[in-house]
Amino acid sequence: MTSTIPAHQPGTNGKHARSTGGGRNGATGSASNGGAKRSARERLLEAASELFYAEGVQTVGIDRVIEHAGVAKASLYNTFGSKEELVRAYLEKRHAGTTARLNAAVERQHDPRARLLAVFAAQAEFFTQPDFRGCAFSAATAEAPPAGLIEQAADDYRHDIRGLFARLAAEAGAADPDSLARQLHMLYDGAGQSARMDRDPTIAVAARAAAQTLIDAAIDTV
Repeated sequence: MTSTIPAHQPGTNGKHARSTGGGRNGATGSASNGGAKRSARERLLEAASELFYAEGVQTVGIDRVIEHAGVAKASLYNTFGSKEELVRAYLEKRHAGTTARLNAAVERQHDPRARLLAVFAAQAEFFTQPDFRGCAFSAATAEAPPAGLIEQAADDYRHDIRGLFARLAAEAGAADPDSLARQLHMLYDGAGQSARMDRDPTIAVAARAAAQTLIDAAIDTV
């Protein structure tokens, strides 16, 4: 039995219809690479992803995104309608990219406990990336008004991460999968914050060891 985070489908709700399609990978790159062969939406989303993650969603203005993407200003508003919609699309792109990498790491393992720990192994790889700047969702929601599209995008992401932990915990035989999932999710969040604030990717080693202790305690007592 396998546990896979459900495929994230950006913009399936009617109120987000402007933002359907586009990139699904959380990685970012220069918006100028092959830009002539890509749609304005793809170029805008790539530019926004690069700039928003590196500098913050409030620091980066629409004009900078447009300049970086090399498109007309009307293209942004015709495609996304507002900056908030663009930020939401950027977060959905990271959501899809991150969960795809976590799923891939999990599916490479067969032992139920190893599958839980694989989430932390994948997270450790994020920490070593040269452009790692912490959790995009935490940073974006800290700057956003409550109950908006940005907060909803973050909630959707966190729901999927918690759900993955809960399903893997149940497969591993934890007596209380939801409780173990909550503990592991807190550890996952804390490791990301520590890696960013302390500029120390080796925190992943401590996070994995702590996860191993929690998993063993939750399963060995069944």
